[in-house]
Amino acid sequence: MRFVVYGAGAIGGVVGARLVQAGYDVALIARGAHYEAIRDRGLRIQSPDDDATLEIPVANHPSQLDLGTDDVVILAMKSQDTIGACEALDACAPPGIAVACFQNGVENERVVLRHFTNTYAVCVMSPTSHIEPGVVIAQSAPVSGLLDIGRYPTGVDDRTHLIADALNASSFHSIPRPDVMRWKYTKLLMNLANSIEASVTPDPRVKELAAIVRSEGEACLGAAGIDFASRDEDKERRADRMHVRPVNGEYRGGGSSWQSLARGTHSIETDYLNGEIVLLGALHGVDTPANALMQRVAKEQARIGAPPQSVPVETLLAQLGA
Repeated sequence: MRFVVYGAGAIGGVVGARLVQAGYDVALIARGAHYEAIRDRGLRIQSPDDDATLEIPVANHPSQLDLGTDDVVILAMKSQDTIGACEALDACAPPGIAVACFQNGVENERVVLRHFTNTYAVCVMSPTSHIEPGVVIAQSAPVSGLLDIGRYPTGVDDRTHLIADALNASSFHSIPRPDVMRWKYTKLLMNLANSIEASVTPDPRVKELAAIVRSEGEACLGAAGIDFASRDEDKERRADRMHVRPVNGEYRGGGSSWQSLARGTHSIETDYLNGEIVLLGALHGVDTPANALMQRVAKEQARIGAPPQSVPVETLLAQLGA
């Protein structure tokens, strides 16, 4: 079994590197300066406990790899790039190949299942960073993250257990879950604050804004009849498994959306996070003004290339009448 990491950024790069360090066969797919850096110098992974540069085969398009039915493709790009990735895979991958979504949001699996029968969902809890080309950072050690996996839409199979075993051998903690989407909806509720962390100036009232977007999210999931793991279940799952510590004397600046603004990508994932709640609200008659606002604000910040955390929280709360 070979793992092909499509989108070797923060999550993908760390997962790929840890699998290589555990002795698994891995190929990476990256783009731009990150691809060139890995090709020329290898992939450097830094964590509180290690700093290693690994020589890993890398391509800038899946057509450069001889993909087979024994491969497992790990999708780790942002959700807005999943459609393009599936179209690229369609042209060069066998229909029986396994595709696992190591991604935030709940739309990726639906996109992938239109193309590939063997679709897997992974609930990712792993503090990682990718700011510099050729470098990824795992902020937690010795466990790099929690990566629970199941077939989509439900169930587990032999491949689910093989992937989980590989992750468990590679510094992660992974549980095969037939109801993995229930956990991904819990992660979605958490990720509604990504746009706030990325866009809004730190302020005590940020917690107030985050509570409003989460409340809207929970109301929409309830109206849609979508089950999700409770806060107590999430707390029990995390327990004391991850230990976030400084790397090179620094903690992670922010999550995936924050990193998108920090890298100046002019693209951000909010349509598939806050936008998912806006969509559910429209379908089920629930008002979602806070999520709609954060969706617009984060996209505008990305569009203009604004630095992270530059919008005053008071401005946003005033627009919401809070």
